Amino acid sequence: MKIVVLAGGGSSEREVSLSSAAQIAKALAKIGHSVCIVDLLDGETKPEELRFTESPNDICEYTISQAAPEAYRNGSRAETIGKNIIEICKAADLVFIALHGGVGENGKLQALFDLYGISYTGSGYDGCLLSMNKHIAKLLASAHGIRTANWCLGRKEPSVSFPCVVKPMCGGSSIGVSVTGDFSELNAALRLAEKYDEEVMIEEKMQGREFSVGILDEAALPIIEIVPESGFYDYKNKYQAGLAREICPAPLPCFIAKEMQRLALEIHKLLRLKFYSRIDFIMTEKNEIYFLEANSLPGMTPTSLLPQEARAAGISYERLCAMIAENAMKKRREK
Repeated sequence: MKIVVLAGGGSSEREVSLSSAAQIAKALAKIGHSVCIVDLLDGETKPEELRFTESPNDICEYTISQAAPEAYRNGSRAETIGKNIIEICKAADLVFIALHGGVGENGKLQALFDLYGISYTGSGYDGCLLSMNKHIAKLLASAHGIRTANWCLGRKEPSVSFPCVVKPMCGGSSIGVSVTGDFSELNAALRLAEKYDEEVMIEEKMQGREFSVGILDEAALPIIEIVPESGFYDYKNKYQAGLAREICPAPLPCFIAKEMQRLALEIHKLLRLKFYSRIDFIMTEKNEIYFLEANSLPGMTPTSLLPQEARAAGISYERLCAMIAENAMKKRREK
């Protein structure tokens, strides 16, 4: 099968996307597909100029830098699509979306592909939209009786106590996120978050253990516990090997693990996510489980959580990519 792995783009998670794409493309080539990595910002390449390969050795690794990237405001570079991207994607049998953030994860690209009849992996535009906006995701979860930390929006007088967490509304990879302990830190955190998104969320900082639950083929994978060596699970701790312990399966009593997996699958369905996603939680000392956020396009880098959870379930990285691609082709046949 001829597969375009769509990556890069103008979001602040560009580097993460390129790293994910390299791993995905290698895996797909190993199992016999013809692959080509295409940057969403590519404005020059024409469909007939694409170079597909079936050799993993033709695909270069991409290393993520330690420092969080510069801010690209949503609505500007983050929303840009190269002029030939639609024609390029139409020329392939399938588009494997390896984008993170921006137009690639907020549902706009998925809606555009639907209009052109382009087959692509992952959730549709509705699931991407609902999960990318942290405020909407928390509103839906809260309305269905799922615990989530108290929060407020923007520069309103915070209705949450310190410490609190300041986040860009539609950001990912902990970029632009700060933990604050007083009003002076809060103002600095707001200025940082606003560099990445016009809308900002202030959330109560929950004390407890952090977990993530991957969903694959509409079933919950083994839970992973995240223990940063220092600070919180920020950009550097996420993508630099050895800076966080990621324990999978997480050391949890069976009844708690089953409840967390049940909640993850409920949130996955509530947000209209399809086939695969990742749902993040905090659990307090009283074993109360709080929903943090959902990811419609989980990272697929060498340190990413979803592949680790799949491996704990006996699913290799290559098989994980194959399952995602096969699901997309199944959707195509059913249309």
